[in-house]
Amino acid sequence: MPVFEYKALNAAGKNVDGLKEADSPKTLRAVLRKEGIFLTDVVGQAEGSLKSNVKGKAGATSLGNTEINLRKLGGGSVDTDDIAVMTRQLATLLKAGVSLVEALSAMVDQVEKEKLKRILSDVKQRVNEGSSLGDALQHHVKVFGPLFVNMIRAGESSGALDAVLLRLAEFTEGQARLKQKIVGTMIYPAIMFVIGGGVLIMLMTVVVPKVTKIFDDMKVNLPWTTKLLIWASNFLQNYWFIVVPGFIGGAILLYRWTGSESGKPVWDRIVLKIPVFGPLVRQLSVARFSRTLATLLKSGVPLLNALDIVKNVITNSTMSAVIDTARDAIREGESIAAPLKKSGEFPPLVYHMVGIGERSGQLEDMLLNVADSYESSVNVRIGALTALLEPMMIVLMGAVIAFVAFSILMPILQMNSMVR
Repeated sequence: MPVFEYKALNAAGKNVDGLKEADSPKTLRAVLRKEGIFLTDVVGQAEGSLKSNVKGKAGATSLGNTEINLRKLGGGSVDTDDIAVMTRQLATLLKAGVSLVEALSAMVDQVEKEKLKRILSDVKQRVNEGSSLGDALQHHVKVFGPLFVNMIRAGESSGALDAVLLRLAEFTEGQARLKQKIVGTMIYPAIMFVIGGGVLIMLMTVVVPKVTKIFDDMKVNLPWTTKLLIWASNFLQNYWFIVVPGFIGGAILLYRWTGSESGKPVWDRIVLKIPVFGPLVRQLSVARFSRTLATLLKSGVPLLNALDIVKNVITNSTMSAVIDTARDAIREGESIAAPLKKSGEFPPLVYHMVGIGERSGQLEDMLLNVADSYESSVNVRIGALTALLEPMMIVLMGAVIAFVAFSILMPILQMNSMVR
């Protein structure tokens, strides 16, 4: 069923607009009238095509059979939190005995973000036409991801879609919490870096030049720290048009290189070797690998297909290559633990637990234990890193300000001693 964007007047005569699901503009007018809203204009159609013209107080709008993409560039991006909330609500409805189509209709009315509303409307329409939920979601795999789609398909084939959706909701919520914790950890140092950089630039371009003019007039022999400060100040003043674009351009080039086919593997190997951050990235990858693989296997996804999905979920290409090697080894009859051990990238705890799980037939439970262990370790490390970053940033900013103050005060003290 299409979703229309409309403009209307409410009972008080105020302009209102929004999105509404209806079979046609005529049906839309009737539905809105029952709600005390009077349609004035149909702006566009989110899915499907309009087959009639709509006339209102604002004039006539002819849309014919042309499909219009509403707010193609807007509508609000769909993030992990949105998917998690939607998944849990859909699972609750299905568990309560509501049919899939009715549950999807409820979700179309429930969600607030227009992009997700349009996507769910399209999914509902495809399901209503006889498509499976997994196949309908496949058309929006960029939003939901291959993990989500494959788990839904496994749930449909096993007849436990509501249970799989609950498992998906828990998994997605866990990933969202972890992401929020990491982002929250990085916000403070980022703000401190911006503020500190702004203060330093102001000092170097406004304060330092005025103070150092005194030294030029006095013709005194300046300490090397003061000479360095004056040189840096002059360079920033005279060549800011090179420094600023160079810094921005360098950041853009680095970002593009780290995302390229040739640069990403090199960068990912370097990241894993960085003190403090490298072990954290490795533990995050191990936790995501274990949790995702366990969730897929518990949902009935075959092991080889599950490893294909997990490989794409892991963002670090070095760790992802190990999983790819493990998949090929399994296809040839080997265990999962052996290639993980040979790689040297996974900690001993992981491949020992995986090996025990394979031998005992409890691989999913062992993987969940590994995930719990490493997620707990990640939380501890992030907490310690957060506690460490704050004093480190304060000390760094204090050292810079102290260098500037020392470089300015030393010549002044020398001049005072000469006067005496």
